Amino acid sequence: MKLGIIGLPNVGKSTLFNAITQAGAEAANYPFATIEPNVGMVEVKDRRLDKLSAISQSKKIIYATIEFADIAGLVKGASKGEGLGNQFLSHIREVDALVHVVRCFDDENIIHVEGSVDPIRDIETINLELIFSDLEILEKRLERVKKQLKGDKSLQPEKELIEKMIATLEAEKPARSLDYSEDELKMLSSFSLLTMKPVIYAANVSEDDILTGNEYVDRVREFASKDDDETIVISAAIEEEIAALDDEDKAEYLDAMGLHDSGLDRLVKASYSLLGLISFLTTGEMETRAWTIRKGAKAPEAAGKIHTDIERGFIKADTISYDKLVEAGSIPHAREKGWIRSEGKDYVMVDGDVVNFKFNV
Repeated sequence: MKLGIIGLPNVGKSTLFNAITQAGAEAANYPFATIEPNVGMVEVKDRRLDKLSAISQSKKIIYATIEFADIAGLVKGASKGEGLGNQFLSHIREVDALVHVVRCFDDENIIHVEGSVDPIRDIETINLELIFSDLEILEKRLERVKKQLKGDKSLQPEKELIEKMIATLEAEKPARSLDYSEDELKMLSSFSLLTMKPVIYAANVSEDDILTGNEYVDRVREFASKDDDETIVISAAIEEEIAALDDEDKAEYLDAMGLHDSGLDRLVKASYSLLGLISFLTTGEMETRAWTIRKGAKAPEAAGKIHTDIERGFIKADTISYDKLVEAGSIPHAREKGWIRSEGKDYVMVDGDVVNFKFNV
């Protein structure tokens, strides 16, 4: 999964990015690495793996990972080259979703680029830049399609789709606000439009407001609901403080704050939910591992995440839920109780399935 972090300057975007990537690298098998400027990898600390690893006495644990791309603070006119934003917009065209950090705190010591705190104004400023950037791409594509249409009438549906999308963007609405047919979605797959991407609004609040939220957060939630986007409340300041703590100290800190999980944990959960993703698990002496798949995927597709040969030669999937395996205490005990099921090609995977695929190629 790839997430792009966007927002105006001085909203806490880079503080959040630095905190969550550092937190994800803490004692990790997949350490934080600067793949390119402002890109970092974070492990999804699924605690189910720890328990399964203990049951199987695995030599290693491999968590799922999320790639975060921190985009330089966008400003008005970024799509036209103002500030630094334009040169980074291309970096987020391939991400799966956008994390839009919005300032929802007052602090006279931190200057706001617009001179005052107004989260909806800030959101609309960023959204307009994304719209302008998409418009530029669609207008160029429309011009090309019109020329090709003279010799290839099959491009007429694409021309109509592009015109419909341009009209939507010109009305200052994101491309994702439209309803699309399956054929249109196939055409769209090569467009890489920013406003087609689902959005998680990260309402960045002060430590005092992390439990209750505030009026700014309420306004962000109301705005986000119009396009079925997600909103999470996060405090970059708190994330920065817990980033360097080990798991035990982090748990104590969160408990003292009255929090059940970190902002990173909430962001991960929101991302999986928004993108319709689940995890299935594999465990054995060599390793215990989480695999990310789309919700609704059938067993052979899940097998293909491990290796294409397993999907191609799929025979069956020996499956048990995580909870039932923990209750049994071991795979042999689960087998004795008859709790391990043999599922075929039509089985729809469920989050937390612990699976051993049987195949022949």
